[in-house]
Amino acid sequence: MAAYINRTLMSGDGPAIRGPVLSSDMKYKDCSPLQTFVSAKRKINDIFVEISDFVQETAKYVEAIDRDEKIIHKPEVELVSGYVSKVRAIQDILSRNHMKVVFFGRTSNGKSSVINAMLRDKVLPSGIGHTTNCFLQVEGSDNGESYLVTEASPEKQNVKSVSNLAHALCEEKLNENELVRVFWPRDKCLLLRDDVVLVDSPGIDVTPNLDDWIDKHCLDADVFVLVVNAESTLMVTEKNFFHKVSTKLSKPNIFILNNRWDASASEPEFLEQVRAQHTERAVDFLTKELKVCSAKEAKERIFFVSAKEVLQARLQEQKGQQLHSGALAEGFPTRYLEFQGFEEKFEECISKSAIQTKFHQHSKRGKLVADDVKNVMETVHERAQQQKTELMNKKKEVNDKLNHTEQQVQLITIEMKKKIHHMVEDVEEKVSKALYEEIRRLNVLVDEFNQPFHSDPLVLNVYKKELHSHVESGLDSNLRGRLSTALAMNIDNSQREMTDRMASLLPPQKKQLSMTVLPKREPFEILYRINCDNLCSDFKEDLEFRFSWGIVSLIQRFVGNKDKANAIALQNYNYTPMVSTPPAIQPSNMHSTIPFIDSSMSADDWSVISRLAMLSSIGSQSTMGGLLIGGVLLKTVGWRIILVTGAVYGCLYLYERLTWTNKAKERLFKRQYVDHVSRKLGVIVDLTSANCSHQVQQELVRTFARLCQLVDETTTELRDENNTLTERLEYLETAASATKILRNKAIYVAKELAMFDDAYLGGSQ
Repeated sequence: MAAYINRTLMSGDGPAIRGPVLSSDMKYKDCSPLQTFVSAKRKINDIFVEISDFVQETAKYVEAIDRDEKIIHKPEVELVSGYVSKVRAIQDILSRNHMKVVFFGRTSNGKSSVINAMLRDKVLPSGIGHTTNCFLQVEGSDNGESYLVTEASPEKQNVKSVSNLAHALCEEKLNENELVRVFWPRDKCLLLRDDVVLVDSPGIDVTPNLDDWIDKHCLDADVFVLVVNAESTLMVTEKNFFHKVSTKLSKPNIFILNNRWDASASEPEFLEQVRAQHTERAVDFLTKELKVCSAKEAKERIFFVSAKEVLQARLQEQKGQQLHSGALAEGFPTRYLEFQGFEEKFEECISKSAIQTKFHQHSKRGKLVADDVKNVMETVHERAQQQKTELMNKKKEVNDKLNHTEQQVQLITIEMKKKIHHMVEDVEEKVSKALYEEIRRLNVLVDEFNQPFHSDPLVLNVYKKELHSHVESGLDSNLRGRLSTALAMNIDNSQREMTDRMASLLPPQKKQLSMTVLPKREPFEILYRINCDNLCSDFKEDLEFRFSWGIVSLIQRFVGNKDKANAIALQNYNYTPMVSTPPAIQPSNMHSTIPFIDSSMSADDWSVISRLAMLSSIGSQSTMGGLLIGGVLLKTVGWRIILVTGAVYGCLYLYERLTWTNKAKERLFKRQYVDHVSRKLGVIVDLTSANCSHQVQQELVRTFARLCQLVDETTTELRDENNTLTERLEYLETAASATKILRNKAIYVAKELAMFDDAYLGGSQ
């Protein structure tokens, strides 16, 4: 740019450079570097829209994650959720971001004129003396209107009132630290169209509140333009202000405009010396005192212009007149060209500076957000994958255990059914055999009953009830003695075997519970339930005296002994304990001595005796029977033998009749009772043994059922656990997929920001 200016200065004045000036101006405006800022702002805003959507999506996801899975921790949720508001705040800042230029200088140095020249219109009040009384901020209007607002009121006012509000000579004066925002249509000024905000300030030599100015209006400025009076030199007041600025801002971008350079036209012989003097002083100030740039950069930021001339020329141009028309001092084209050079360099600097100051930190912050969210998602993904692997292994263990338990239950059930069946058969056989043996010993049990006996019906009823109780208690006691201990041990062993086998299928916490399945009581005992009172309710005793050697008694005895012998022979030939009909058991008196009967008696004699027995059965003890028998015997053996036999017979009868005492009646009663009870017990042997075996079966089945219930509960729990693990695995699979997608989005956003840095920030970080 400096070379271009030097070439122009060497070429002379006037018409020789008017054409290049205008074409350069148009080319410069068409290729404005400010468009880079606009493009960068649009791009980074688009990126942060993506970041905002991505962060909101991630925040909703992490807040919806089931905390029971423990794949994300509370600090991570808070970190991601906190970025929602932070990203939204950055978006708000980015939407308001613009390139801000603040013009400073002493009173009447032409700050407002410079701004008006850049705006190509007389927007701000200007003139001799102290004109600007407060800060004036000129920015583009979105709706094409021109208006202004003050800090005190957001109400829109006519832009013409800016002279009344901001002019130092007006009666209504604003505080010098207050800000008036002037909105000017963007289509009237390329600077405003490209998001440039120009701030005019009161003279720095009229107020001591420089610190307040800097804090309120300068901290967010991208470029400072120091407007000095070329007719004088750089003053201490101006230097002090920027010294304060440099303490609060790191290396501020400062341009120095030597305004009113048109005064040099009256003294052309000193032009170069004065220019060199001002340049040297300004370079020393920027490089040695402020140390904000190098000497080369400082020379490129020092310009000699006449803002009043440029404004006048541009106003003429808008009216369709030539730039040089009007009262312009000699050398105007050169000064105009240098003002253009200032604008070009200024726009390049402000665009670059604004991109760095406005977007660099936001880009860096966006990368930090993307990186943090990516790290959280990667961590969650890793935890989800790790838990998924653990759950898959656990599910395999549960499935294997469930299958093993079900198979073992089937095998144990089959085995226990067989075992219970064999034990039931064994119990039934043992009870049946023991009960038969007790039936054979029933007479001994009855003989042990020693209660007083009397044939009186009332006393006899009491006697029978007590005898029933005695027999029932004795049978029960004897059976217990024979069977209970062995059966109880077998049952207990079987129960323990069941418990041990089934407990091996239970988890550790339930193994102890399985021990409570067996009742905490005495060993299992069988209830034989022999109710003699009901069993013998049909027992009718016969206590009438009958001569044992009477004809009828002898015949009955003979027939009874023969039947008994046949029954015993049959029993000895084929004994089966499980038969329902016991062998005939006769009273003990049937073993008494039987009179001699000659084996030589003929069949006719037996036939006669049988007929006599039949006759005697029709009319026992009758006279006719006695005569017939006597006649037959007399004919057969003779009368002497009959007399002797009759005497003996009479003595026997007399003896038995005399010995027919209460004791004899008791013995007869017990024989009859034993005979009756034996028959009744023989009938219920199968029923009793089946009942006992059923008790054993119930006890074992009940125990096994309770154990099976525990195992069923375990298998149910295993199935539930398997279903729960399946649901958790599906959830973790979904979570892992979601975190992977969100992680990829974070990587994409980070790449977008990196591309933005490469395009607009030169890859700076």
